[in-house]
Amino acid sequence: MNNTIHYSELPNGKKNPILKNSKKVLFPFLTLALLISMSFYLSDYNNNESILNASEGSPRNSTSPRIQDAKERCNIFKGDWILDPLGQSYYTNETECVIDDRQNCMKFGRKDDEFLKWRWKPDECELPKFDAMQFLEVVRGKTLAFLGDSVGRNQMQSLVCMLASASYHPKDVSYVPNTTFRRWFYPSHNFTIEALWSPNLVKANEIDANGYSATSLMALHLDKPDEKWSGRIEHVDIVIVSAGHWFFRPLYLYEKGLLIGCVMCHDKNITKMSRYHGYKMAFRTTFETLMNKNFKGLVFLRTFSPSHFENGDWDKGGSCVRTKPFSKDEMKLDGYALEMYMTQVGEFKKAEKKGRKMGVKFRMMDTSEAMILRGDGHPNHYGHWPTENKTIADCVHWCMPGPVETWNEFLLQMLKSERG
Repeated sequence: MNNTIHYSELPNGKKNPILKNSKKVLFPFLTLALLISMSFYLSDYNNNESILNASEGSPRNSTSPRIQDAKERCNIFKGDWILDPLGQSYYTNETECVIDDRQNCMKFGRKDDEFLKWRWKPDECELPKFDAMQFLEVVRGKTLAFLGDSVGRNQMQSLVCMLASASYHPKDVSYVPNTTFRRWFYPSHNFTIEALWSPNLVKANEIDANGYSATSLMALHLDKPDEKWSGRIEHVDIVIVSAGHWFFRPLYLYEKGLLIGCVMCHDKNITKMSRYHGYKMAFRTTFETLMNKNFKGLVFLRTFSPSHFENGDWDKGGSCVRTKPFSKDEMKLDGYALEMYMTQVGEFKKAEKKGRKMGVKFRMMDTSEAMILRGDGHPNHYGHWPTENKTIADCVHWCMPGPVETWNEFLLQMLKSERG
């Protein structure tokens, strides 16, 4: 059996195992072709025990939201998934909301539903259920933006459906027809949700002489934010930043207009660089831009979202057929996932410290350790009609409904923590 491990959306040559036991699960570098086909589809924060120590691979302290009352105070990101046999999802595929077909698992025939009955249980408390009315009161008069790639949009659409399940239906006030920049307005609470699709966060251009393909060369200008979001951020009150999978492709890296190196290129005259440099600098530029713009809002970093492929590479029959989560004995945050995570956390901590002086709050929605266990929550092939070509499974995005709803349960608690 192929023992290669992948991440999502883009191919990568390096392969490291993540499983602690002998089960062979592959974490994909899924090609950009998969992601492109789906595109046209966080005041008391202290002692976070869920940021991993880079050298030990174990938790240490930093910032984290905590649920607090007279009896308990706990880190909501440190816990495990428990089965709730009577649990029900917040919405269904028939709820009046937009679910991209490629995440609409029930519509396209997924028969099992146990993956919907696992809920996140923090070690020292209970994570409250999402309350739509409470959420809308917390965000009354504000604009919430999801900045990043289609996995971030996955969370946004989940949130809209969770609100719709309580009969809160927004108006589509998108300023462009492209669904990757969709805006939803809730008149009753003067609240707006919008997607700012920018998978690399910084200025990016296709530069391959042979034209676009799944592995074509892209130029990243690491010190220049993507104008598609930077020009619109001043009107935003809360922004959730996330990115990751689009950095696993051939890249030319530019700073101050000069080529400084490349990733996965074959030009002997260009300095070879780690993909993590580009990833680090993209977050640094994004955070710096948020602090230097007329932005005095709240910034959430939603940490790296792992993908899960088993029994083959993404392009060699790999799939994600599990019907229940991994146990912590089977899976942990390691390898590439840990490296991506720690790269984000490093830049987050710098920005958080600087932001205190500049009136910009940075908070971390630390979802990675929870989601590394949810290999059962992806669409796999249940994002297509049975008659369609199903050669590539989607083990990157999350079924709707599915475990992605937990991110919005986290979001509500983080927002409530900000209010005191």
